[in-house]
Amino acid sequence: MTESGRRRRTPLLLLEAATLLSGIGNGVAIVALPWLVLERTGSATAAGVVAAATALPLLLSSLISGTVVDLLGRRRTALVSDSLSAVSVAAIPVVDALLGLNLGWIVGLAVLGAVFDPAGLTARETLLPAAAQAAGWRIERANGVHEAVWGVAFLVGPGVGGVLIATMGPGPTFWVTAVGFALAVLLVAAVRVPGAGRPERPPAGLWRGTAEGLRFVWRDPLLRAIALITMALVALYLPVEGVLLPAFFVAQGEPARLGVVLMAMSAGSVVGALASGAAGRRVRRRTLMAVALVVTGAALLGLAFLPPYPAMLGFAVVIGLAYGPVNPLSNYAMQTRTPERLRGRVVGVMTSFAYAAGPAGYLLAGPLVEWLGLRSAFLVLAAALLLAAVIAAPLPVLRMLDEPPRYPPAPPGSTSGATEGPVPLGEQWAPSAHRNADQ
Repeated sequence: MTESGRRRRTPLLLLEAATLLSGIGNGVAIVALPWLVLERTGSATAAGVVAAATALPLLLSSLISGTVVDLLGRRRTALVSDSLSAVSVAAIPVVDALLGLNLGWIVGLAVLGAVFDPAGLTARETLLPAAAQAAGWRIERANGVHEAVWGVAFLVGPGVGGVLIATMGPGPTFWVTAVGFALAVLLVAAVRVPGAGRPERPPAGLWRGTAEGLRFVWRDPLLRAIALITMALVALYLPVEGVLLPAFFVAQGEPARLGVVLMAMSAGSVVGALASGAAGRRVRRRTLMAVALVVTGAALLGLAFLPPYPAMLGFAVVIGLAYGPVNPLSNYAMQTRTPERLRGRVVGVMTSFAYAAGPAGYLLAGPLVEWLGLRSAFLVLAAALLLAAVIAAPLPVLRMLDEPPRYPPAPPGSTSGATEGPVPLGEQWAPSAHRNADQ
């Protein structure tokens, strides 16, 4: 590879390395925080309080996260997010040594680390098109790799957390995690791409900017459809991973098998996300989305029958493989249908739909299990997800995935469209056909 080739790929490599470290850090924290609470209090209720305290602020912060990105700038937001994560996890052993940890301190520090996570995620995702353009990658390929990196991070992170706790104890585990976040900060600081710095046209305030993003998503037929489909999938699937499968394997006295099944899903999703970039060259995006939705629902229904363990593993892999292309395709729609100045807000709003759907699914799953029993509740949720997928797959609006991008990457040496003002050169180009569409 030539020196110029390496330089062109450097921003993308830096961005994905930072994404990997940040994701692994969050995966470690998912294991280390409840472990610490249980070790200190012996109370599962206290561990639940910490989980709830970190989950609830995410609903609000995810909604405004894109506006924060558009106000502060992409690189700066990612730096602040990972810096707060590093400070929050490093503060846990520091406070423990100086003052002694109690539940209040743990909750406060956990919220500090989690509340800005959606903004960091949004910031890195909005940097991706420019980094892909610099590397000469098709945006579908970059989206597939980006989602695969997230999948690897959350596949590896909890396991790394368990190993660190077993070998070093919870305190040193938090120090190692803080170092990982600090390295992510350094990597993002080195990313140099168009549009990474201070925004040229920031929104006119936090709430007005967020409202503008909500209106844009709701008025765009494809983005609205993807947001609603994602909400349905998340609401119906998350209880499977967070309630039904754990309850089944705990009743079987096989908690290790739960971990293997969830890892099989994660591994399948990594492969599926990577494959989606190559599939985009050979298959229509609408077809890929439709197949992904229906096969995911069908495989989940097979898993809901709670077959023998080898078959459960097979269904878990298929679920991951099938669902793998969904997020890259959703990212593609956001990137190519959103004007540059609104990209952060649109990504943040779309992310908030998923965050809102998760708690709704959990609230549904608990009473359903108590009313119907575990197997019947699993079958109901899986059948509902398959029905939603079968309804969504033939929707005519999904044909828009194969339309020419409204805001494609700019050809080398071109200038930006006049409607968007100072759009980063080489990243996005507003076609003349749409010059009045968003005014």
